[in-house]
Amino acid sequence: MEFPDREDVDGLIDPRPMPEFVRVRREPATDALDDPAAVARDELDRLDFDGLPPGATVAVGAGSRGIHAYGSVVAAVVAGLDDRGFDPVVVPAMGSHGGATPAGQLEVLEELGVTAERVGAPVDARMATSPVEAVAVGDGELTVHVAEAALEADATLVVNRVKAHTNFTGPIESGLTKMAVVGLGKQRGAKAFHSTAIPEGYVEALTAALEPVAAAAGLVGGVALVENADERLCAVDGVPGDAFLDREPALLDRANAEMPTLPVDDVDLLVVDEIGKEISGAGMDTNVVGRYRVLNAPDPETPKVKLIYVRGLTDATHGNGTGIGLADLTRTAAVEQLDATKTYANVLTSGSLAKGKLPVVAPDDEFALRTALAALGGDDSDEARVLWIRNTQELDELWASETVVPDLPADATVVGRATLDFDDGTAAFDEA
Repeated sequence: MEFPDREDVDGLIDPRPMPEFVRVRREPATDALDDPAAVARDELDRLDFDGLPPGATVAVGAGSRGIHAYGSVVAAVVAGLDDRGFDPVVVPAMGSHGGATPAGQLEVLEELGVTAERVGAPVDARMATSPVEAVAVGDGELTVHVAEAALEADATLVVNRVKAHTNFTGPIESGLTKMAVVGLGKQRGAKAFHSTAIPEGYVEALTAALEPVAAAAGLVGGVALVENADERLCAVDGVPGDAFLDREPALLDRANAEMPTLPVDDVDLLVVDEIGKEISGAGMDTNVVGRYRVLNAPDPETPKVKLIYVRGLTDATHGNGTGIGLADLTRTAAVEQLDATKTYANVLTSGSLAKGKLPVVAPDDEFALRTALAALGGDDSDEARVLWIRNTQELDELWASETVVPDLPADATVVGRATLDFDDGTAAFDEA
């Protein structure tokens, strides 16, 4: 499919003046751990390894995105298991990520700092699973799958960040339970889970499936990670396998309190430089942009963002454009980065088809912004409330239109002013 060149569409929307912008820096008060890997190693003392003989194989479920010091934490967990006389093996626990292939999952782990050489344990990336039990969830039934690499081990533990999920809200969202149920289920298990969770409820499906996974995989527990607003680990907790559902709500509350957000809740246009799977499972954090776009799940109450323009994909996402469908506009340069196979593997497994849709594709930044400002209506572009961010994970510094300044929070400081210029249609800030 060919998208219009600039000359094909240039006459459809009149040029519009761009608003003036300010550069905003935010410095929320927060704490961070000095040595999260050392804490993770110590937290293994909270887990119950009784009954495991020396030399027992312990599968370490790993594989999330963009977590501070993740490779070091996983290596520390492996070392702690070695200290106890066990034989650890790392098992990618990320559902369909990496294109749902062993090579793809190994590639994702490597980018997270997890390799056999780095952590000191082999990595078993087989995608094969076995069904372990069918459980009732509401009016439906969920066939629970577990990775054969985990089933063949004598015990399993998972290492994951606890945070707000990108599809739903509840007492448990992303974290240890989700990695155990969905991540260790690989593509088949993740697909079965989402097919049930969408009509019957995510929390209900997670809760029903956890016990069969724990029994089949010998789940001894997990190491839960919480990041602060600066994307640094501020909490590392060892959680026994039978305490996931009790402990995760409090950890989620901590994560939500630390989560970075947009500086204002009322936004006309949000410009996002890049989306990617290492930034969020949905490409961009749905809780930051205020859009889930999932069947049977209402969008977050805040923020209210009228239009979203996505400019491109990160290199680390390797063409997985999941989340492009959350945008209203993108540009040709972003579409040229898309790998449809990887994107489809993700959205078909999750059932979040809207996240794989293509928005309107503009030839360049200038025409995309002109289109967005015209779609907002009105004659005065200076009145548009525009935020411009690199991605939804890095919100400590951003650009905002002048009209937003009176509503900035106390932790935000204006550190510069700029006009928006275009070179062959590509936007650049000309800072005074």
